Formats: sequence, structure tokens, C-alpha cells
Amino acid sequence: MAAENIKRFLQSFGDNVVRSSLGILNSKKGSTELANSLSVTVSEDSKDVYSVKFYMADYGTFVDQGVSGNQRSRSYIDYKQNKVVSDYKYTTKQPPPTILAKWISKKGIKGRDPKTGKYISNLSLAFIIGRSIKVKGIKGISFFQQPFGVLYEEMQSQFLDEFEKDIDTYLTTFTKF
Repeated sequence: MAAENIKRFLQSFGDNVVRSSLGILNSKKGSTELANSLSVTVSEDSKDVYSVKFYMADYGTFVDQGVSGNQRSRSYIDYKQNKVVSDYKYTTKQPPPTILAKWISKKGIKGRDPKTGKYISNLSLAFIIGRSIKVKGIKGISFFQQPFGVLYEEMQSQFLDEFEKDIDTYLTTFTKF
């Protein structure tokens, strides 16, 4: 039985999650690379079983859930709307200064030596920021978890309506033969 209403409904659910996630990510001035990596696919196997799969850049999970520092825990709001401590934690290493230096350059941030007032290199500033991140962690923004949870709740209440439409279509098609 082809369940076109269900498939269309699931695709709409996935598209809405991605759209809402993008809205939150953009409002928090998130990475355009991360935003461009967000997508969803709905697939059907041979037995009318549907899968909804979400994709994002690997580091998207860290942005979504945050990363605890070695002296401070970070939390996020999960899809069930509960506050949860992040599974990720800096222990001995800190973010690579080269990556942070690229971000600093992209954002146009300039660091100064507090004693002399002279500008410092982006790599020096990146090392300082990285050390702070190692200690304090990175706050999670729940850009994916929150919209997924809210829209999942809505989807559950509407799913039966779509299923009934597919059954009606199937029965109507079946009785015509």
C-alpha cells in the first residue's frame, strides 16, 4: 500500500524541523557552514516502513548540546524539553588554535595586550580563547533539539489523521476493482 499522505506528512515534519533549526541558528549568529549542512531525507523501504533522517556537519552536535569545560558543566534542552548535562567534555585538550584563529579572522575580532595596549596576533588570541573554552566549555544552544521536540509532539497528534487518509485511499482504490 502506497502511503503517500504519510510520506508527505513526514517530509513536511522534517522540513519544518530544519527550517526552525535554521531560524534558531541564524538568530544566535551560528555558522553559515553548519546552517548549509542541515538537511532531511524521508525514505521508504520495500515494506512501507519510513525513515526520517536528519543531517548536519559533525560539529553541529557540539553546537546543539554544548561541551562542558574541565571546571564547568554545560547543559542543553533536549527534545523532551528537559535540561540535560552535555555528554561532551573538554578534559586535557583545548580547541585547536588554528581553527579558532580562522574564526577570529572571519569575525574581525582584534585582541590587545592588556599591559601594553598593542594588538596581538590572531593565533595568540586563539590560544587564549581556547584555554578559556577548555575551562568553561561551550554553551549549547539547542538549535535542533528544541524544534525537533516541539514539532515531534505536534506530529504525534496529527499522524493518525494522515494514516486514516491513506487507509481511506487504499480502501477506495481496492473496492474499485
